[in-house]
Amino acid sequence: MKHFTHIADLGVDGVASVLDEALAWKKAGPGAHLAGKLLGMVFFNPSLRTRASFEAAMLRGGGNAIVLDVGNGVWKLEDRIGAVMDGDRPEHIKEAIPVLGRYADALAVRTFGVLVDDDADALDPVLSAFRELAGVPVISMESAREHPCQGLADLLTLRENFGNTRGLPVTLTWAPHIKPLPKAVPHSFLLTAAAAGCEVRVTHPPGFDLHPAVLDEARAYATAAGGSVKVTHDRQAALAGSRAIYAKAWGPGTHQVPLDQAPARIAQHRDWLVDPKVLAAAKDPVFLHCLPVRRNVEVADAVLDGPSSRVIDEAENRFHVQRVLLHRLLNA
Repeated sequence: MKHFTHIADLGVDGVASVLDEALAWKKAGPGAHLAGKLLGMVFFNPSLRTRASFEAAMLRGGGNAIVLDVGNGVWKLEDRIGAVMDGDRPEHIKEAIPVLGRYADALAVRTFGVLVDDDADALDPVLSAFRELAGVPVISMESAREHPCQGLADLLTLRENFGNTRGLPVTLTWAPHIKPLPKAVPHSFLLTAAAAGCEVRVTHPPGFDLHPAVLDEARAYATAAGGSVKVTHDRQAALAGSRAIYAKAWGPGTHQVPLDQAPARIAQHRDWLVDPKVLAAAKDPVFLHCLPVRRNVEVADAVLDGPSSRVIDEAENRFHVQRVLLHRLLNA
């Protein structure tokens, strides 16, 4: 595995292998699997769990990490090819990326979509540039298209709760927010759950479609893994019999709703708040959310603090899957 930036870098068999290894390593405890290795972490956007879990994985594995926050202690980086650099970005990624690749054994990158054009975001231009220019393995800490480490942590949590995930009915439900958010997290849960053979139900209000290429990819994984993918605007139907509910806010499709109109469109669907009635419509489900979560906007207190919630376990599992991925990238 040269890079890990998308679930496609693993495929169905790779997802199963990483989850198996992460379960075993979680039981065994930390080991010095990364001794002498250095990870360069580049953040175009802020983080709590991502930064802490990656640093913890490197340090507990005997390695180390350099953390760079773009525009805060590090030059703002220009990523447009052919740009006339007469603005506030004095350094181009075409120089910055290969330089960082000379210092570290691998690079980890976190960047979000711009939410103006879903098709442009789906191309992952910044992450693609890192893959091309780094000269060392690249791992995604979230991108415009996907958050694959989060998806693996989500499925590790389901494996711990249910064992075999093949045929497991799970629901990915849209949730309201105060602003439009990227689609990377719902994309990755969908892709990883499909690759793990789940019966995935995706439900959202009209106009909030996930990217069609991601849906096609998920359906291909589901076919190979013995699962299925269904998309519906009927949340009650999507919840019926579901064993896991994954709530996440994301913005409307950019070809359907312009960015400046997105907050108003989101506000029309505040009744999609995930509350105890939503859980009651399913079948004794566990509840998942990637965090951070806006309490009583996206998800009610009673759900987050209730017995069904697995959000803390889910966050811990970021550490365990990333430890496996880093080991594979850095010891290939």
